[in-house]
Amino acid sequence: MCLSKTQNAKMEFFLVVFEIKELGVLYYWVFFWCYLCRVVESVGEGVEELKDGDTVIPALIAECKECLNCSSGRTNKCLKFPVSLSGLMPDQTSRMSVKGQMLYHMFTCSTFCEFMVVNVNFVVKVDPKLPLPHASLLSCGFSTGFGMPWKEAKIEKGSTVAVFGLGGVGTGAIAGAHCMGASKIIGVDLIQNKKQTAYAFGMTDFINPNELDGRSISDAIKDMTGGLGVNYSFDCTGVPSVFNEAIEATLEGTGVTVIVGTPKEPTVPFSPGALIHGVRTLKGSIFGGIKPQSDMPALIAKCVNKEFQLDRMVTHKIALDDINDAFQLIKQPDCLKVCIEINGKSAS
Repeated sequence: MCLSKTQNAKMEFFLVVFEIKELGVLYYWVFFWCYLCRVVESVGEGVEELKDGDTVIPALIAECKECLNCSSGRTNKCLKFPVSLSGLMPDQTSRMSVKGQMLYHMFTCSTFCEFMVVNVNFVVKVDPKLPLPHASLLSCGFSTGFGMPWKEAKIEKGSTVAVFGLGGVGTGAIAGAHCMGASKIIGVDLIQNKKQTAYAFGMTDFINPNELDGRSISDAIKDMTGGLGVNYSFDCTGVPSVFNEAIEATLEGTGVTVIVGTPKEPTVPFSPGALIHGVRTLKGSIFGGIKPQSDMPALIAKCVNKEFQLDRMVTHKIALDDINDAFQLIKQPDCLKVCIEINGKSAS
């Protein structure tokens, strides 16, 4: 389960009432999307990449390999299959309804259902040797984080890095920076319990903002980097007050900040001077810059080879009948990820 998908949601069974202010829509029914690993039941005409029985993970973005962006090698933002916030499939229809009322999709691949219809460009085949709970983590959070230093920022060996927020995405960013050879990886989080897991994935230093005695996070990071700041910072929080701190924490002249955390509000306070006078760079990111078809196989191979302790990310397991408990667990300080076992036994 993903915390960012639950922030503006009210759960009723497997349907979610979402408030989407930027779309001019107050509320509409969405069939929920979350990390998942699936088995192909059947394929449509012309699909050659997959067959019945293949294990796959759905991705929130696609890769056509043909459009201007896909062929540029500079971005994973496919123009043929854009990220959809409309709740509709690429053909502008919905595949679902209840008692005559149309239901909307989430990112074109709503996964909280027994069967789902999805374009082949939105799924990635998974090596069956990878445990299903581990594969589900790659559907969004861990991959999104891992991709930021790997594909979005393309950090250099020996770089210094700060990661704001040590949830599933932040932990992935720690792992990605470690794999890319970062010399110092500073994790920032208010929750002390997340420290040990982050160390296991490659973090070298930890900052709890509550223990800074009034100093700013960016000042603390500069103190840990000879007064200069880090080469790269990654904001995985979606907290407005962190946004500017992540920028200020980077080295003037060449510092790069990548933001992936989604704030609850459509706008946040922003101080452009840190970018203009500091000659820094700010980048947005979706799915960590990873292309599902081109890049995911390499990450899946790393997971099959057990290069990461993915078991440490699954802090809670529950049965499907206890699904509503997961929405409370995911907000608890000791929770990283909740694994929903479809055939598991209820605790009640």
